[in-house]
Amino acid sequence: MTNLKFPKNFLWGGALAANQVEGAWNVGGKGLSVADMATYKPDVDNKDYSAHMAITSESVAIAAADTTDKFFPKRRGIDFYHRYPEDLAFFAEMGFKTLRVSIAWSRLFPTGEELEPNEEGVSFYDSMFKEMKRLSIEPIVTLSHYEMPLALSLKYNGWVERRVVDDFVRFSEVCFDRFGKYVKYWLTFNEIDSIFRHPFTTAGIIEDKCEEGKYESDIYQALHHQFVASAMVTKSAHEIIEGSQVGCMLTKLMTYPLTCAPLDVELTLKKNLENNFYADVQVNGEYPKLILKDMANKGIQIKFEENDLTILKENTVDYLSFSYYMSMTESGDPNAERTPGNTVLGVKNPYLPSTEWGWQIDPKGLKISLIELYDRYNIPLMIVENGMGAVDILKDGTVKDDYRIKYFKEHFKQMKEAIDEGVDLIGYTSWGPIDLVSAGTSQMSKRYGFIYVDADDEGNGTYDRFRKESFYWYREVIETNGESLYK
Repeated sequence: MTNLKFPKNFLWGGALAANQVEGAWNVGGKGLSVADMATYKPDVDNKDYSAHMAITSESVAIAAADTTDKFFPKRRGIDFYHRYPEDLAFFAEMGFKTLRVSIAWSRLFPTGEELEPNEEGVSFYDSMFKEMKRLSIEPIVTLSHYEMPLALSLKYNGWVERRVVDDFVRFSEVCFDRFGKYVKYWLTFNEIDSIFRHPFTTAGIIEDKCEEGKYESDIYQALHHQFVASAMVTKSAHEIIEGSQVGCMLTKLMTYPLTCAPLDVELTLKKNLENNFYADVQVNGEYPKLILKDMANKGIQIKFEENDLTILKENTVDYLSFSYYMSMTESGDPNAERTPGNTVLGVKNPYLPSTEWGWQIDPKGLKISLIELYDRYNIPLMIVENGMGAVDILKDGTVKDDYRIKYFKEHFKQMKEAIDEGVDLIGYTSWGPIDLVSAGTSQMSKRYGFIYVDADDEGNGTYDRFRKESFYWYREVIETNGESLYK
């Protein structure tokens, strides 16, 4: 009889980002970050995402001068900064084996250039990790999750400038020194490929600060600096923390051809190769030849320092993590209907249902992704973001979210099938286990959690927490290590 349980010691849990939950944007010596500039955009997922992410020096200056959180929901978050003991208790009640969090760079280094960390910021994270340890929740820590100090963006145009590598390495090594006793699993950059979709959010790049005609080249240069920084801090983690495991993270944008027309197949192949490029560099330690040729064809020239290629080759990651929310298709038909996804637009798949935000629901695509990535890289995999945003209605102290339960149940079954077929999947963290401020839209009404937070898009509400029906369902999944999925 087939074993219905997931592997022993499988890491079940959830994932958060500091900039979407902590709030306390001007508390404890924290400096401004690029996330503190993010404004409320309720319709962003239903249109061309790039148009909504247009950032100028003027818009950043206006946002930085605003000392309120009225139009900046990420400054409020869900007050995790003050309520983390309560939230961690909820996660422990669900039986979480792990929790993915990030460390806000500007909470430790307000401008990014300080030589010593802000001790009040260190103290906050130290207390949080101590509480996680007390509750037997294993941390997975992302070092860079869209939380770059704003000062580095304004002074150097973010990661375009090489010296930012040193600032990031200094920040990371402080994290390893101070929190390494609590943290075994680390991630360097969240969705590092997102630098082309939202360069300011991911790398602090402001287009009007680039030389005319060099915007795309500067993005590639900044990406290279992040690759080098990732390799350098991977080396540091291995030296500072015995037994540490460092991973990279990819936005898995699974793409199918809309039809079997050869052009659709060719476009799809190229799109998937481009999606894998970012993991190729961090897992294999070198740039793929086809990507180098594509850059040359575009006239893109990256400045490599003397030891960059050696650093990349000698300090590859231990595991590959990725986010998976949806799949999409590709077509050579310029009039093909398009639909939004995770900060992307793709051709709509007629065989799949969609969420209220238009993201297509494709559990089978998760299994396909797992098989493809494991076959390609042959290192352990971890799913560190997966979930569905929905409009939840709180009634009688709970939310009847059977749609969320259905979503997770079907995705979990596909994960189990991939494991049974040989994929080394070591963990899963849902996005986000508690309602939080959405990354792209800065909405609260786009809810992902098993726990409802009483706050609206304008910041009104008690911020009290309520267990949804999915809370109890996920608790049983974890308690039975997946066996309850087959009842």
